[in-house]
Amino acid sequence: MQKHTFWLPVLLLAVLSALSGCSETSKADMAPNANNGVGGSMARFAVVDNYLYTVSNSTLKVFDISQAQQPRELNSVKLGLNIETIFPYNNMLFIGSRTGMHIYDNANPTQPVFLSEYQHVQSCDPVVVQGNYAYVTLRDGTPCRFGQNLLEVVNVSNPRNPVRERSFPMLNPHGLGIDGNVLFVCEGDHGLKIFDATDPVNLVEKQFIKGVRTYDVIPHNQVMLVVGKDGLMQYDYSDATNPRLLSMIPLAN
Repeated sequence: MQKHTFWLPVLLLAVLSALSGCSETSKADMAPNANNGVGGSMARFAVVDNYLYTVSNSTLKVFDISQAQQPRELNSVKLGLNIETIFPYNNMLFIGSRTGMHIYDNANPTQPVFLSEYQHVQSCDPVVVQGNYAYVTLRDGTPCRFGQNLLEVVNVSNPRNPVRERSFPMLNPHGLGIDGNVLFVCEGDHGLKIFDATDPVNLVEKQFIKGVRTYDVIPHNQVMLVVGKDGLMQYDYSDATNPRLLSMIPLAN
């Protein structure tokens, strides 16, 4: 994996955090809300109001960032091993690992409480959530060499008992994002897929953008940022079946 991989999600989170602060409107069921940083599905940290959450290989840490120049660590929670990603949604934290998805109640932002774990085979595992459904991508390849290439749809209407509703075969899925009824899935070196998620259990592929190498995506107000081996790309997806490339910042290999 190229050396850029670590900071690409960081770049996405930083850019979208700024965008979320400038937005005048937000959808009630979108995550994060206007007080949160908008992060990618591959991110290892998330901002919710005045709190920063970070995940290492085994630990969730909570920081008070109400005074930006003097962040304070408030709590450290043991999660288990092989933790990879974090995604906040509706007073919950969805934490991806190589073996499953952990769900934590975050109603008390300084004391996240474990609710449940959805388990799957060993596989890299980013996750995004909207409404009653979580979307999880599983892929093979180092360090997830025993994994499968799938997009899983998990019903989280009862966060104490998440239930897989359906799996969709993929090529090599990486990060993903959702906005309304449009789901975006990065297919690594194969490109970017766009699905109609009006019925989450019966996703319909609407577009497959090939010729781009994609790692993570953040859709926001009909503009999506896509990051990959080639650079940071910006697309207008006001017509989700025909996204239009707006700009690209190339990355040196």
